[in-house]
Amino acid sequence: MTGSRNQDGKGPAPRRAEIQRATSETEIRLAVDLDGTGQAEIGTGVGFLDHMLTALARHALLDLTVAAKGDLHIDDHHTTEDVGIVLGQAVRQALGDKRGIRRFGHSLLPMDEALAEAAIDISGRPFLAWSVPFQRPKIGSFDTELVEEFFRAFAFNAGITLHVTLKAGTNAHHVSEACFKAVARALRMAVEPDPRTQGAIPSTKGSLEG
Repeated sequence: MTGSRNQDGKGPAPRRAEIQRATSETEIRLAVDLDGTGQAEIGTGVGFLDHMLTALARHALLDLTVAAKGDLHIDDHHTTEDVGIVLGQAVRQALGDKRGIRRFGHSLLPMDEALAEAAIDISGRPFLAWSVPFQRPKIGSFDTELVEEFFRAFAFNAGITLHVTLKAGTNAHHVSEACFKAVARALRMAVEPDPRTQGAIPSTKGSLEG
C-alpha cells in the first residue's frame, strides 16, 4: 500500500493482492504486484486473451499471474468478463487507500496503422467511456465485442474512470492490442508513486473511495 509502511517501519508495504473467485461459470485465481517488472504467467484457455494480458502486464510493469477455467464450450464471454472482474478487484485491493499515487494516467499508443488513446482516473467512481469500433466481429475465434466487456468489468471492479478511444485503425488485432497497451501505460502512470505528494491521498476530499 503506497504511503504505508511495513510492520518493521523500514519501507513501503508491498502493493500486492491475490484473489480467488469461483462461480458456476468460471474458476479464477489471480495475483498482481503493482511494483513488478512486467512478468506474466497467464492461462485462461482463451489464447487471444492470454496474449492481451501478457501485453498488459509487460507495459503496465506489473507482475500478473492468472489461472482460469471457464465454460469455453459455450463461448469466451464468461471467462473474459470474469478475468476482468477479478483483475479489477485485485488492483483495487493492491492500491489500498491510494496514498501517494499519481492517480491520473494517460497514453496515446500506436500499433502499426492503429492508434488508441486511454485515460485513467483512480477516482473510486467506476465508469467506462468506450469509443472503439471494430471492423470485423472476430479475431480468430475471439469475439471483438469482448474487448469492451473486459475493460468494463475491469474498470467497475477497480473503481476507476476509464476512457478508451480509437483514433485510427482497421486491423482488429492491432486495434485490440493498441487498446490493451494504451490502458497498460495509462495504468502504470496512474498507480505510480508520486514523491511530491509525500504520501498524501491525491484528492481535495481526502478520500478516493467514490
